[in-house]
Amino acid sequence: MAFIRTVRGDIEADAVGRAYIHEHLLAAPPPPYWTEDLALTDEQAAAAELRTFAAAGGALVVEMTTPDYNRDAAGLRRLSEATGVHLVAASGYNKEKFCIDFIRGVPAETLTDRFCREIERGMDGGDVRAGLVKASSMGGPFSRDTEQLFIAAARTHLRTGAPISTHTEAGAMALEQVALLRAHGAPPEHIIIGHLDRRLDLPFLEAVAATGVHLSFDQIGKTKYYPDEARAEALAHLIGRGYGARLVLGGDLARRAYWPSYGFPEGPGFGHILRRFSRLLLEAGCAPADIDRMLLDNPRRALSFAL
Repeated sequence: MAFIRTVRGDIEADAVGRAYIHEHLLAAPPPPYWTEDLALTDEQAAAAELRTFAAAGGALVVEMTTPDYNRDAAGLRRLSEATGVHLVAASGYNKEKFCIDFIRGVPAETLTDRFCREIERGMDGGDVRAGLVKASSMGGPFSRDTEQLFIAAARTHLRTGAPISTHTEAGAMALEQVALLRAHGAPPEHIIIGHLDRRLDLPFLEAVAATGVHLSFDQIGKTKYYPDEARAEALAHLIGRGYGARLVLGGDLARRAYWPSYGFPEGPGFGHILRRFSRLLLEAGCAPADIDRMLLDNPRRALSFAL
């Protein structure tokens, strides 16, 4: 039976409800990048957003914060227990801007052991286990350290079965990420490529989809990049081209300004995709079954451990 590893334990994939594929709940960047807006440190605010998400019909959130960005595994378990929302936590690392002190000069073998420990035994000195491994790149060619990170992510999948989810800089290096992961044995169906709705170039998106990976549209609600109508139209196009089984959704709401619970009522918040963006998808020509597939069926597959 396929399973998904959450901070409260393993659950059957088929039992999971609607899911957001890339979010942050408890997180803060390291110096010198820390700002108050980026410091998501209030558990009560996070719990309020999760309750909004649940009231809108949501059931599971993938929390993509890694150690270099002040992951709080114990806090995530508390949030899940308090709200009833399933949370999947991330091993791995964010982009070099944040993680270089964790990966500089570290070989893939050592990183692999580190990630496998977090998936199989627990993170941050406790027993809360990660449910996926994150690998991230910047906008240009891979450095040696980033290359080792991606190799370690592939090897971690092969050893544990855990899915891989990536950070791209506005889609940059997406195809290169896929090629590197596949070259080291990671099957495309267990790879989620992140932030692709930062680059709404339809031929590019089709090229990524043709590799067989999952495409993460996870900037929904961030109108400074694109209006949500453009995201909905791009998703409708990809569905029309036969890629509907490879699309997953999220908001990556990693700023206080995006959260009504931090006092920003105009922020999209965790109810936005289920309550508002879903209507835009219908207006763009998506069927209700298409929306269910992106929020329900596809995340179940994407987050399942390889058996």
